[in-house]
Amino acid sequence: MKKRQTIFKKYLWLSMIAVFLGFAILGVMIVFFVTQYWEVERWESLTSYATTVSLAITDKAVVENDRATFPKEYDDVIRDTVRTLSGGLHTDFIVTDENGAVTFCSENAEGIDTLTVIKPELVSAAMDGRLKEVSNFGGVYEGRYYIVGVPVQTLKNGELQPIGAVFVTSSAQHYKEYVVTLVKIFCSAGIIIFALIFCFVGLFSYQLTKPLGQMAKAAKAFGKGDFSVRVNTTSNDEIGDLARSFNKMADSLAASEGMRRAFVANVSHELKTPMTTIAGFIDGILDGTIPKERQPYYLNIVTVEIKRLSRLVTSMLALSRIDSGELKMVKTSFDISSTVLNTFLTFEQKLEARKINVVGLDELQPLVVEGDPDMIHQVVYNLVENASKFTNVGGDITVKTQEVGDEAVVSITNTGEGIPPEQIGFIFDRFYKTDKSRSHDKNGMGLGLYLVRSIIRQHGGDITAESVEGEYTTFEFRLPKKKKEQGKKHHETEAEE
Repeated sequence: MKKRQTIFKKYLWLSMIAVFLGFAILGVMIVFFVTQYWEVERWESLTSYATTVSLAITDKAVVENDRATFPKEYDDVIRDTVRTLSGGLHTDFIVTDENGAVTFCSENAEGIDTLTVIKPELVSAAMDGRLKEVSNFGGVYEGRYYIVGVPVQTLKNGELQPIGAVFVTSSAQHYKEYVVTLVKIFCSAGIIIFALIFCFVGLFSYQLTKPLGQMAKAAKAFGKGDFSVRVNTTSNDEIGDLARSFNKMADSLAASEGMRRAFVANVSHELKTPMTTIAGFIDGILDGTIPKERQPYYLNIVTVEIKRLSRLVTSMLALSRIDSGELKMVKTSFDISSTVLNTFLTFEQKLEARKINVVGLDELQPLVVEGDPDMIHQVVYNLVENASKFTNVGGDITVKTQEVGDEAVVSITNTGEGIPPEQIGFIFDRFYKTDKSRSHDKNGMGLGLYLVRSIIRQHGGDITAESVEGEYTTFEFRLPKKKKEQGKKHHETEAEE
């Protein structure tokens, strides 16, 4: 649980950091571009209004001794116009002559009157039409202002000549307030959006890591031998697929563990029973408890029990070799029909004793396959032994070999009780024994069909089972045919041509 919380918090904080950095970068870019746009617009507005006032002054001004003055009748009109512009833009309008003496200033101008003299370098730059700066206006203001200066021109000697300057100033404090307001708006919106994203990512992260935490908890339970824990999930995404696969793995582990425990119990019982029988009878023979005339009978029982132990050990060794990948094949070409026939001859006495009729042996045709003859013989032997055990007395075993495409198909069908549908999917699992097989095959360990399937698959084939309860059971396996046959036929055809 602690590990899951660590992953959850780490994922959540990393997501939040990424979102915060994204918002910060976006905010800086927005503020930068908006303020740049505002500043450009500000400069253009100040320049436009300065030019407007300059043209108005040029039209209305009277030049006397190189000094521009306004006729009395236009003074109020110009002041009303300047007052309107000044109030709308929070700006000051100052008009000077070419020496820097103020001839007009708006009513909002702070600390500026007709006695104020503007520095010559500012007047000179304005008269040249190149004054655009942010400063304290040569010490006139205490703070920083946006300042635009344009010339006042009039006809003199037939030419337009600058006779003064118009200055338009606007406090930079407005710009700072604008930036601060913009940042506040963005931060307020950002905090709200960030909080919503935090909740969303937190919920998403929790939902994402919750199944992983359940898997970790289940894995710990598996380590303690408890295979009952499952992961609950309803999602159809990758996490849901992982959880469902995990549950399937848990089912498989639970089934394997159940079979393993059953196998251990069966092995313990099967080893203990014959060994106890063998020890008891040998002790009876040695100490004279068993009379000499009965000794051969009990020695025969001892022999049967020893063979039983030998089969068990052989199956266990084969299982070990399969699991370790050491089961090696010695492939050759042989007749699978002959192998089937010889195997049934081995069970002849047992089949006759139970009055079981074998159908199809007289119809077997030669069918050459590629594989290990000994391993395939073991496959057929296990299937025939299974059929002989579970066929009802007086019942039938039907065998068939046929060629289907590039494969040889062998099927063995026996009448009898059959296999329940819910169990047929597990009969090839190792250590598995159906409930009905326990009453018929008390000596089996549930390894025969597992070994059969492993051998068939090593040969590149497969085996299937089909059953109807109370009627029949069919085992059918497929093996690749001899590959050289096709090549030989091809060469013979070319030779004939």
